[in-house]
Amino acid sequence: MHRYRSHTCGELRASDVGSDVRLSGWLHNRRDLGGILFIDLRDHYGITQLVARPGTPAYEALDKLSKESTVRIDGKVVSRGTENVNAELPTGEIEVEVGEVELLGAAAPLPFTINAEDGVNEERRLEYRFLDLRRERMHRNILLRTSVISAIRHKMTALGFNEMATPILSATSPEGARDFVVPSRLNPGRFYALPQAPQQFKQLLMISGFDRYFQIAPCFRDEDARADRSPGEFYQLDVEMSFVEQEDVFQPIEKLMTELFEEFGKGRHVTSPFPRIPFRESMLKYGSDKPDLRAQLELTDITDVFEGSEFKAFAGKHVRALAVPDVAAQSRKFFDQLGDYAVSQGAKGLAWVRVAEDGSLTGPIAKFLTEENVAELTKRLSLAAGHAVFFGAGEFDEVSKIMGAVRVEAAKRAGHFEEGVFRFCWIVDFPMYEKDEETGKIDFSHNPFSMPQGGLEALETQNPLDILGWQYDIVCNGVELSSGAIRNHEPDIMLKAFEIAGYDRETVEEQFAGMLRAFRFGAPPHGGIAPGVDRIVMLLADEPNIRETIAFPLNGNAQDLMMGAPTELDETRLRELHLSVRKPQPK
Repeated sequence: MHRYRSHTCGELRASDVGSDVRLSGWLHNRRDLGGILFIDLRDHYGITQLVARPGTPAYEALDKLSKESTVRIDGKVVSRGTENVNAELPTGEIEVEVGEVELLGAAAPLPFTINAEDGVNEERRLEYRFLDLRRERMHRNILLRTSVISAIRHKMTALGFNEMATPILSATSPEGARDFVVPSRLNPGRFYALPQAPQQFKQLLMISGFDRYFQIAPCFRDEDARADRSPGEFYQLDVEMSFVEQEDVFQPIEKLMTELFEEFGKGRHVTSPFPRIPFRESMLKYGSDKPDLRAQLELTDITDVFEGSEFKAFAGKHVRALAVPDVAAQSRKFFDQLGDYAVSQGAKGLAWVRVAEDGSLTGPIAKFLTEENVAELTKRLSLAAGHAVFFGAGEFDEVSKIMGAVRVEAAKRAGHFEEGVFRFCWIVDFPMYEKDEETGKIDFSHNPFSMPQGGLEALETQNPLDILGWQYDIVCNGVELSSGAIRNHEPDIMLKAFEIAGYDRETVEEQFAGMLRAFRFGAPPHGGIAPGVDRIVMLLADEPNIRETIAFPLNGNAQDLMMGAPTELDETRLRELHLSVRKPQPK
């Protein structure tokens, strides 16, 4: 018999009754019922119930061992009997009567419970991540991640893409976040940058003639944590294609996502085809460029209705309205709670009115609305008895953010939110440039390597803030999974695009020498995208925080509490790297 096991803890069935077996695993749980000891033995594959009778060496050994110790046991498979079957376990028809026990690894006192979700704080869980990963939910999430990545590789290969690796040590690139830098020992005073994305390299692969590339790519960005963003590093499905337009990129990715979410989505419906929503339309209707389309409500821009109005709360401001059917009869508490939610999102309050049976408007601000206002709102919002209307007023971006959040919350509270589905969409036609509110400087709003719609002529003749890029995002249930673009592959267009963003020719030629050189040797039109693997798994696992789907994530302060990173370097190592450390002075 094998030194440690003849079977796994998820393998034994009724057909094995009478067999002598050897199992190894962790002591998951222990129960003493009438002097008989019942042990749940757990391994990667499942749980098997063990039985130890009083007065036996096995009983004495198992009674003393702490939970989460690893043991090897020898025993005989017996039937539980019909009345004792545990239908929730694949091994629930049998148990193993233990004859011999060998302790393989004793467990120290546990910092938290393994066999139950006991609300331990995240910092503690990350400090003892190797224990946290033994818990059923975490173990299941990591295995889901493994299965998803394996499926992605299979499906991408079937779609004609070739998996390739790109460098980890490279040069800095303006991807929109801070680089992690690595000092070069052999080149004093110079630094590598860890890739924020394999952007330039995957474009160079297209220029090299490989046509369809993909990679499960590690990416590194020195940015703050969010619920849907892990600090430090993350993985993305990096994709690039040659001789394509925007729709050519959409087709294989839409097929991949539909199949992936149908396969691993636990029966949740995937809506297909994915709608294409222009960026500006998305901001107006949904208050966000990553709309949650499960919320079956839309915002309406009514700024013009209140132009010249004497109602000071709306006059001279951007005004957005949200009409919600079938809530006029709700108690004042409903309206107050939604108002409190708006305040939590940054609003000073939430104005609202009800639509009465006769079509008149009632509520806190009804007295400030003229007959013309009421008539126009009724027409514009298709108001009917039972509706309520919520209003937000202020600067465009501020109102979009607040009312976008209110839209989703109101839909959930009012029963206009679709559960059990994955609603995807493409956000298209992003502005190529944006203005920095503090400096007034024109900068790229999305990927700097994107092709502007209209090409060089648009760059030379249009207001930069009016130029759209061939840029797109894929969004699912309010989570941005990826950005992508049709790339700029012409040197003159690239130089002009960067010039508008404040980069002179010498700077561009220096920072992107490899890319520009390649463009001058017959670059094909190409485009791509890079959906985030971590976010895909987060949605499939129905987890609110991305760290619940990563085996060993950093905490919110970009620290590895288990391994103690980041660490300080001693003077010998600093001298070897030609570095000195300048710590911030205490305030």
